Amino acid sequence: MLYYLFEYLDKQFGLPGAGVFQYISFRAAMSVILSLLITIVFGGRLINFLRKKQVGELVRDLGLQGQKEKEGTPTMGGLIILAAILIPTLLFAKLDNIYIIIMLITTVWLGALGFRDDYIKVFKKNKEGMKPRTKIIGQITLGILVGSIMFFSPEIRIQEKQNVVKYSQTHNLQVSSTYEKAKQQFSKESTHSTKTTMPFVKDHEIDYAKLIKFVGKNYQDYAWLIFIPIVIFIITAVSNGANLTDGIDGLATGTSAIIGSTLAILAWVSGNIIFANYLNIMYIPNIGELTVFIAAFVGATAGFLWYNTYPAQIFMGDTGSLSIGGIIAVFAILIRKEWLLIILCGIFLIESVSVMMQVSYFKYTKKKYGEGKRIFLMTPIHHHFQKKGWPEPKIVQRFLLISIILAVVTVITLKLR
Repeated sequence: MLYYLFEYLDKQFGLPGAGVFQYISFRAAMSVILSLLITIVFGGRLINFLRKKQVGELVRDLGLQGQKEKEGTPTMGGLIILAAILIPTLLFAKLDNIYIIIMLITTVWLGALGFRDDYIKVFKKNKEGMKPRTKIIGQITLGILVGSIMFFSPEIRIQEKQNVVKYSQTHNLQVSSTYEKAKQQFSKESTHSTKTTMPFVKDHEIDYAKLIKFVGKNYQDYAWLIFIPIVIFIITAVSNGANLTDGIDGLATGTSAIIGSTLAILAWVSGNIIFANYLNIMYIPNIGELTVFIAAFVGATAGFLWYNTYPAQIFMGDTGSLSIGGIIAVFAILIRKEWLLIILCGIFLIESVSVMMQVSYFKYTKKKYGEGKRIFLMTPIHHHFQKKGWPEPKIVQRFLLISIILAVVTVITLKLR
């Protein structure tokens, strides 16, 4: 909203300094500052309000050290995270940008889904919360919506790299600036495409449409049959991975802040024709606006750590964990870097895989030997280390260090061919 106000003041009255709102970097900086202020300033007030309403966590007795002491800690803190994401985005982003619209829908949708789950747990005193089937249906519905918009919307377009070096040399083209040099490396017209970034493959890209090339000449028209299911899978997997990671103080929020910071870099370079040319990746027009959104996300998750670090004064609940996981997934899909999440969201992946391994092995051994056996002392895997006697802060700090390493590796892959 402020973007349009200051654009009007700049054009109509030439207000000094109003033009600075045209720069994504400035609006992203303002976005992260405001989101930090919202979480830190209003987070304490939310804690006091939830305590008065007796909105406390129902903790299962898992035999973990310090776990029972968390009983009654205010939960549903994801509400402050959502506010710290939505308010700066509404103030500083271009609200007519299709990518911003998709991210706002995603945030509200998954926030409402997580809030419903928390409401059942807290107010109806049902520790199981929402039925898993209902939760999955909500995630699948969002996946269908996001996938359909991306595939069918004429505003979702990319500009692909093209080999123009020989042509420039032959015709003695005079290039006056770095921008013009970069511009010549991409197709003049933006195109609708189902291509995405895939590390460690030729040209660093794959085209989803080619997976169904066997259907005939017009196979690209039916690419949605493979594209939408992939979108659904990624959203569901990452959202649930973040939900599983939210088991000890500060782990999910700290990891998400690191992931968000990396996605901000990826969005920035994908929407900047000079950096896209330098890194030899596809250029996505208008995608740079998402930097404003993800800056708010980073500020919200980092600011929430003020109250969520050990010992936590508030938990985010499913209102927060389902939202941040889904936001990360949809954001990565929009900037066409979703397969980099295998590396970037390595902590989420490990947490999810540990649960699947534990459950599968237990069922297998019970069927074969009549007695179920376990691979880990407890899952998700952070509980395994708790069972081994590791203090919560040590587990969180080491997991965050691993997350930082994975973030650096993710960025490095852009230059690997």
